[in-house]
Amino acid sequence: MSKVPVIILSGFLGSGKTTLLQRLLQEANRLQLKSAVLMNELGQSDVDGGLIHSDMPAASLEKLLDGCICCSKKSEVAVSVRRLIDQHPDVLFIELTGVANPEEVADALTEPFLLNRVELRHIITVLDSEWVLEYNSLFNTDQALKRTLRRQMEVADTVLVNKTDLVASSQLLKIEKTVKKQNATAVIHFTQHSEMVMTEVFSGLRTLVYNAPTIRNSFKVVGPIRKQETAAPTYDHQHEHNGQADAAATASFSRVQTITLPVAEHTTITVKQIEQFLQQWGEQLLRAKGYVTVYDKKNKNQLVQFAGRRINWEITDYQGPSYLVLIGIDLNRERIEEDWIHLLG
Repeated sequence: MSKVPVIILSGFLGSGKTTLLQRLLQEANRLQLKSAVLMNELGQSDVDGGLIHSDMPAASLEKLLDGCICCSKKSEVAVSVRRLIDQHPDVLFIELTGVANPEEVADALTEPFLLNRVELRHIITVLDSEWVLEYNSLFNTDQALKRTLRRQMEVADTVLVNKTDLVASSQLLKIEKTVKKQNATAVIHFTQHSEMVMTEVFSGLRTLVYNAPTIRNSFKVVGPIRKQETAAPTYDHQHEHNGQADAAATASFSRVQTITLPVAEHTTITVKQIEQFLQQWGEQLLRAKGYVTVYDKKNKNQLVQFAGRRINWEITDYQGPSYLVLIGIDLNRERIEEDWIHLLG
């Protein structure tokens, strides 16, 4: 079965996400790719969804209103995604509200009925050049929001520093330094009106749609800001990829990876073994979950969830095959899979 590639758009309120989404939809249409869109807005009225529908009426559209997609609406994400992929799109775009954490959405994509039907390809975060450096002081009393805005930057594989025409070049240098401090491997684009070269974003989507094998390793090089001779420079970085141009056709760029580890029927495995396995991957492992029949739980099917360095077990009525899903940043897939095979013996 082919997997639908998923592209997540994040960034604080007013940064330019919807404008970017419109550009991505236009490019997908130019490439003759069928698009689906899941949009989230905090209010009860649908503003951006109407813009997208009028601009691209052929795109399949789902809207989650009056709540954050990673909080009160999280339970609805997987259901909405399923409805969209049942329409067999070539690519699915998920635009998050400005206060959403992309990690939570990546987690929702690992539900059993989605696991083999979608593949996260990119997390693109849009930053507002005018305000991004002020957020720490503006939201000084809201630590949860500050952490969310930082995570939007940290987990992205592509960062758009948008509205560059509204700030001085010295401000852009400070923003670039800040981005690199939080995320040394993301590709940075300096943009106006969210306009960027989209080759990297759409690279390999058709081969994924038609079930071609994918290259697992990602490669991203952040180029330095070049000095401009004009007083009001325009930033549009082009990046080299260490001679791996051919690989770009099928590579998955997302830093947030999901690794599915199967558990064969009648495998004898214990709670302690699984917990030790999960704890060895350090801060790179954001969360894990799965359904596993464990020996020391009277061979009952258990839902295991790992988050914030804590592991929770509970009995479940899930009847499908056992598996464990790891979600993390820049995980070493080969080593994880080898250690898992060794553990199962």
